[in-house]
Amino acid sequence: MWKFLRPIKHKIEQTRWPTAAEALGSRLFSPIQIGGLTARSRTWVPAMVPWRATEDGFVTQQNLDWYQRFGEGRPGVLVVEATGVRDIPSGPLLRIGDDRFIPGLKKLVKTVKEASGGETLLFIQIIDFLAVKRRPEKSRYIQRFLQISDRHREALAAVSGQSYWLTAGETAVRAFLETAEDTLLSEVLNPRESEALYFGYRERVTDTHLPHVKNLPQELPPIFAAAAERARVCGFDGVELHYAHAYTMAGFLSRQNNRDDGYGGSPENRVRLPLEVFRAVRDRVGNDYVVGVRFLADEVIEGGSRVEDAIYYAKEFARAGFDFLSLSKGGKFEDAERPKVGQAVYPYTGQSGYECMPTVLSDEIGPFGRNVPLVAAIKQAVNGAGFQTPIVAAGGITTFEQAEEILRLNQADIAGMARQALADPDWFVKVLVGRGEEVRRCTYTNYCEALDQAHRPVTCKLWDRVDLDEPGIATVDAGRRRLEPPAWG
Repeated sequence: MWKFLRPIKHKIEQTRWPTAAEALGSRLFSPIQIGGLTARSRTWVPAMVPWRATEDGFVTQQNLDWYQRFGEGRPGVLVVEATGVRDIPSGPLLRIGDDRFIPGLKKLVKTVKEASGGETLLFIQIIDFLAVKRRPEKSRYIQRFLQISDRHREALAAVSGQSYWLTAGETAVRAFLETAEDTLLSEVLNPRESEALYFGYRERVTDTHLPHVKNLPQELPPIFAAAAERARVCGFDGVELHYAHAYTMAGFLSRQNNRDDGYGGSPENRVRLPLEVFRAVRDRVGNDYVVGVRFLADEVIEGGSRVEDAIYYAKEFARAGFDFLSLSKGGKFEDAERPKVGQAVYPYTGQSGYECMPTVLSDEIGPFGRNVPLVAAIKQAVNGAGFQTPIVAAGGITTFEQAEEILRLNQADIAGMARQALADPDWFVKVLVGRGEEVRRCTYTNYCEALDQAHRPVTCKLWDRVDLDEPGIATVDAGRRRLEPPAWG
């Protein structure tokens, strides 16, 4: 059982912020080519899910206010939250799986462009996911979802030593299992049945007995391509294909993917569908549109992909023509903590989840830049293969000195800040004008991540109780939390 060891003090809290002249002359605030576009700086706000859309996936005023606030900080690139490519229910998350979502997304683009004075490139992250059900009550699962077979009868007979169970009726078997202790159930249920009982039913890309999963290689390329085309129509500067964490495309890349249809097993087969999706997207949007990818440098799960897999994928992605490679780590279902009854399993609760979003409660390494060594190894391999595709590092990057050193040492080409940008969307402007000491520093307690886990509107504890009496602000929780940070300057 893994546990955090101790609180780690901010080892970079005594940082010296640059003067305006130093910031202007830095690598961090120098331009970089991404596809055919120029980002005015190498500052990047990765996608964060704020839980502000309608239940039907439409843009709300709260979405507009949220992204306007980030646009006002003028990062080089802002990536809009993971947005579903299929037109299926997914709660208050943005969708782009139908043309009816275009008007709202167009308005979002216009809002950010105006807020940033046209200085921020706006990408949208597009994602597919398979079914994940909430953890059921034990009696409901046993009586409604468990499919009783002779295997269960044989297991009961073996465990109890009573041959009666070999011919027992289904009603009797269900009634017994409904009151059985967990230790006995572990002997009778197979691993997938136990998972469905204690974690909730979850589909995998390897469930090829399900026709819709088997057909994913034929269905997903045109779906992603149509979503990317809508993104271009909306005015986004590019798309980021979400191949990371606990979702469909990451499942194909995973070393756990043992599909036997040419889309699993070897690294060449595991990367096949991700490349086919990319080619379909590229064919639809053209060569003059930015298409990047977010994927994992390490899955951090038993039997999962490691950095050597990521290096192979990165070189294949660069060779195929992706315009940027954005690296993350972990965030998987396989090692997630058991949810409460009625809740869905959350992929950021286990060790892989910690590595994805490390906190100030940590081991001796601490939460700062844990992904950087992996990103550096991937960048070295990509550059060594003759490709100059920009590489984005993220995860615990919080100060100018830290970001500038990553770029100076050629460990990455772009510095991504998600939680730090949430703590202070004005970080980029404050540093650029020589007022870095006014930056509101993220404390990495993952207050925001806990809100995300509960599917509640995401805010930061450093500002969501500030100036609650300010006229005209949007709030939640009966006025106890504001939804956007106070204005700066």
